[in-house]
Amino acid sequence: MNLPNQLTVARLILSFVFVAFLSLEDLSWSKTAALVAFVIAAITDFLDGYLARKHNLVTNFGKLMDPLADKILMCAGFVLLTRLELIPAWIVVAILSREFMVTGLRLLASAEGVVLAAENLGKYKTIIQIVTVIYFLLFLAAKESLLGFLQPMFNAFYLGPDHLGVVLIWASLILTIWSGFSYLWKNRRLLGDM
Repeated sequence: MNLPNQLTVARLILSFVFVAFLSLEDLSWSKTAALVAFVIAAITDFLDGYLARKHNLVTNFGKLMDPLADKILMCAGFVLLTRLELIPAWIVVAILSREFMVTGLRLLASAEGVVLAAENLGKYKTIIQIVTVIYFLLFLAAKESLLGFLQPMFNAFYLGPDHLGVVLIWASLILTIWSGFSYLWKNRRLLGDM
């Protein structure tokens, strides 16, 4: 298994670590640990694609698993932030619906022997989603002792979930839906027998 694919697998593992820490209530530093795990996982998302293209290490495994690992990480982030009442559930359902639709298209393509790689609009969608989740994780971590020094910044600049957070949530939703419809339209031939 080449290095980019190892990074993709590492992102899958880090997704579970992230979920574990963000789900813990008893540790005074669990949100900070969740933030760190998420940021490292997000960095692997950038690195695996970059290294695969730079060193010509693009594989069918990477084309399939890289977007899947992204979806697992991002879906986990949005679902847990909904559980913490930071993001409305209906927005997360819309985001998850897009992710399942794209995964379904990839499965249809795979059945025909075609591997659909990620598109640029999908990559931008992933970036804004990562920024959104990191923002809310920073907000949560700022309430803990390790990163408590950040709390005055959130208060002073109205950077709470009701201000900048709302902008990021809507940007994530709009770009997610837009990229989903674009992906569906470009691959509509897969649905030709409907």
